[in-house]
Amino acid sequence: QNPESPVRNIRESLRKIHASHGLSGLWHGTSAGILKTVPKYVTAVVVKDYVGKALPQVDPASPTKDRDNLINSAIKSSAAGVAGAVLTNPLDVIRNEMFKTNLGLTDAVKALHKELGWDFLVRGMSKNIVAVSIPVASTIFFTDAFIQYTNSREDC
Repeated sequence: QNPESPVRNIRESLRKIHASHGLSGLWHGTSAGILKTVPKYVTAVVVKDYVGKALPQVDPASPTKDRDNLINSAIKSSAAGVAGAVLTNPLDVIRNEMFKTNLGLTDAVKALHKELGWDFLVRGMSKNIVAVSIPVASTIFFTDAFIQYTNSREDC
């Protein structure tokens, strides 16, 4: 991502990490990654279901039912993606700090808190909402659309 980096490809990156930090260096940041991924998707699914129940139900006899279902899916998927991104933003900040400083999870949290106080919990929130919510919302939306398509084919 950095055009000025002397590391040209993935193979060189892996070799550099291994040479600098040993085999365990290849898993640096995994703890924060796991801690953020599971809550992000659990939150997204809960919000998707909640918003889905709150939206007006689509009339199955409506000539626009397929379009209406996709619109509902887009609304609930977007809400789910944003909720997942907001909830797990602090863990993204921690993980990025771990990569930047080469600190472990606990030490990265201590360093962030010492530097920023509790404000570290919202650092980079606006960028993170875009970077995280789009993939989460897309995953949910396209899965939902695929299920709707599959169900409509079974009804034929």
